[in-house]
Amino acid sequence: MEILALFTNYTLLACLSSGLAVTFATFVIIDFVTDASKRYKSRYIQETAVEYDDVLLQMPPGKIFDLSLALAGLGAFLGIAVLCISSSDPSWTKIVFIGTLAAVFFFFIPRLWLRHLKKQRLNKFNEQLEDALLSISGSLKAGFSLSQALDVVANENHRPISFEFSVLTQELRLGVNFDEAFEKMAMRVGSKDFELVTIAVITARQTGGELTNVLERLAGVIRERVRITNKLNALTAQGRLQAYIIGAMPFLLLAAMSKISPDMVDAFFNSPLGLVIMLVVIGLVVTGFLIIRKITTIDV
Repeated sequence: MEILALFTNYTLLACLSSGLAVTFATFVIIDFVTDASKRYKSRYIQETAVEYDDVLLQMPPGKIFDLSLALAGLGAFLGIAVLCISSSDPSWTKIVFIGTLAAVFFFFIPRLWLRHLKKQRLNKFNEQLEDALLSISGSLKAGFSLSQALDVVANENHRPISFEFSVLTQELRLGVNFDEAFEKMAMRVGSKDFELVTIAVITARQTGGELTNVLERLAGVIRERVRITNKLNALTAQGRLQAYIIGAMPFLLLAAMSKISPDMVDAFFNSPLGLVIMLVVIGLVVTGFLIIRKITTIDV
């Protein structure tokens, strides 16, 4: 009896120690996840603030993170709802997998849309830059000063280039150095074409070159770059479409197979090996999609 009581006490002590260890480990994990989420949120808001400044959206940067979380929750709900409607008896593993996958997908939609707006704005700026340079060159030939020629472009109300030039002229009026104002605009816009313009204008001012001819030559170079870029986009359009089709095909096949042969699909969701295989497939699909996008994206 004494041995049994001693064994019971040791068992109770072992269970208590295990419970304390699990509790402390849970606190450590929660603290780590909380700290990691705070750092990710801070970096996310910081990067989003820069992108918001680029596309000129009047919204606090922190709202995009809240919107991403809200869309992630909505995506998880919609994914689980569609699964429950399409499947008569969905397993908990399938519900968690589909909900997590949908939440991750919907979480990145606002950020991807923001980058799309930024890219559209940059392309429009590059398209308008040629006409702006020709307008500045014509104003200089008419006897205007460079500041007055920049004001002409700023007052034309052709966004986004008119807005950027209006910011440039305001900085010049506030006493900012001419070279510094152009360099700040080049960093703010992020256009390689305007970087060429900045270097050419600063060099022409320092060496005393004829700025009108320099601007006309730059307009010709930019016109040719835009033409080549549009031609490359047309030639690589099929490759980009293939990337989207190949990326979506495994998920469409999974949805089709879940209707045609649900027992085979359930075997993947109900076994650890099946889940690992599906995660590996998703990683390979995403990697292949990014590789195809990289191949079809050609810098001019």
